[in-house]
Amino acid sequence: MTARLVAETGSAPYNAYTQASVQRNAPSPNDAAMTGAFQRNGATCMTSPSYPGDNSAKQLDDLRANAQQRTEIDAALIDLFAPEDDALKAAIAAGQDANMPPIQISPLDGRLLQVLAAACGARKILDIGTLAGYSSIWLARALPADGKLISLEMSEKHAAVARASLARADMSDRAEVRVGPAIESLPGLTDEAPFDLIFIDADKTGYLAYLDWAMKLSRPGSIIVADNCIRGGKPLRATTDDDPDTQALGNYDRLVASDARLVSVALPIDNDGTDGFAISVVVTSAKNE
Repeated sequence: MTARLVAETGSAPYNAYTQASVQRNAPSPNDAAMTGAFQRNGATCMTSPSYPGDNSAKQLDDLRANAQQRTEIDAALIDLFAPEDDALKAAIAAGQDANMPPIQISPLDGRLLQVLAAACGARKILDIGTLAGYSSIWLARALPADGKLISLEMSEKHAAVARASLARADMSDRAEVRVGPAIESLPGLTDEAPFDLIFIDADKTGYLAYLDWAMKLSRPGSIIVADNCIRGGKPLRATTDDDPDTQALGNYDRLVASDARLVSVALPIDNDGTDGFAISVVVTSAKNE
């Protein structure tokens, strides 16, 4: 899930979102002197250039202008392709009122999930990780009237908030939230499989187990999407990182990239290209092996 500030000021629906992004993206006065090395395939790449002193002010101005441009483009894309209606905004507000962390996906992420659902003709969707139901609304709206979304949520409190969010969006007829640890709920879904789209956005240490079950509960042509698979690049370059989440995400990325049963790609579409989805199309499901 992607951390995101959601508020409204004035007449523009994304003023606060844009302002927060500008503040997050704007370099500090020390940025021009900072450099970093990224080891990949034996080569060292600079993650941030070192500027001559005479050009520092101009380079910083350019970086700030680029950050502003990226933020404005993001807001314009949201306005054009993924505007949030009252139900989506209410889901975010309900999560805040329930003291949930603001880690829901972005509007563009939600729209991408709908595009993927349309691409595979989804009639059954499995959502692993519900929170306040924001992503569940996007997913449920991609289904036909007789479609079915099953969302798995660990917390009964979160599930209650999500059910209310889905009801406000008039999606209760096709969306169900089931409570309990996902790893315990997944085996019980065998009779309801296959699922056409599976979205994984829960505890990161469980991602490999969730992928294993996603393969069992899918069909050739199903799409599996996992969130937060880039996380600043750490999962891609740190095989010995001590953080369990980073290790799990790195293992997930390497597995979907190499598994012959899948065709996969990871897209850096969040947080200015520092996070995003890993998207996999099932070529041969575990059920068909």
